[in-house]
Amino acid sequence: MANLALADLLSVIWFPLKIAYHINGNNWIYGESLCKVLIGFFYGNMYCSILFMTCLSVQRYWVIVNPMVHTRKKANIAIGVSLGIWLLILLVTIPLYVMKQTIYIPALNITTCHDVLPEELLVGDMFSYFLSLAIGVFMFPAFLTASAYVLMIRTLQSSAMDEHSEKKRQRAIKLIVTVLAMYLICFTPSNLLLVVHYFLIKSRGQSHVYALYIVALCLSTLNSCIDPFVYYFVSQDFRDHVKNALLCRSVRTVKRMQISLNSKKFSRKSSSYSSSSTSVKTSY
Repeated sequence: MANLALADLLSVIWFPLKIAYHINGNNWIYGESLCKVLIGFFYGNMYCSILFMTCLSVQRYWVIVNPMVHTRKKANIAIGVSLGIWLLILLVTIPLYVMKQTIYIPALNITTCHDVLPEELLVGDMFSYFLSLAIGVFMFPAFLTASAYVLMIRTLQSSAMDEHSEKKRQRAIKLIVTVLAMYLICFTPSNLLLVVHYFLIKSRGQSHVYALYIVALCLSTLNSCIDPFVYYFVSQDFRDHVKNALLCRSVRTVKRMQISLNSKKFSRKSSSYSSSSTSVKTSY
């Protein structure tokens, strides 16, 4: 969960630059290097979110099927898988940091960031690159995610429970359906249109789905903003964690204030005692 939150955060912090770019008439004024970082982080964190959501779905199914697995063993596996995902995403996004991303268009007097690229690059490398990402880093994980959640729902529905446990089961199923729907709605259009967009450019020399592709990319970014709300409003455990975190912070703040006030009182008492002792000695 922490890795998913980090991926969402790294994606969200770059939104202001992307918004400023489009408000400025698709004119990039921040340089080639920052454009590469923006594009690399955008796609990298999108696929990071996909992979971490897939891992969460598989982990949840594994916990339901094997609830007695040792916690330390599960933690070691989770750390190894998380590090592997970050390394994989770093490797697969290297081409985005290497290739030229900004192009100056004299007729419009603007510099684009990733929107316009050399024709030979689009026709060759870009189509193969994004097709590989769509298949390997979206379609296969999406199949695993959907399978894990469907199996979880079937397992929960077939288990015998009392009335109290039934309510928990219904909440769990609601969370599963919500997360799966959000996953497919946010990521499927962008990855499919990404492949279609570059296929049309490769086969016909131009794409008629570019506007839809941009809208789909905006939809994929919504996942980073929606994740916290989905887990907060649907998951009781997540709400409890948030409340506990806020409560612990409040308790720590109160304790610091109490310690500070006590230290000040002690300092004043010590000062008063010192001055009274001095006056007593002087009178003698």
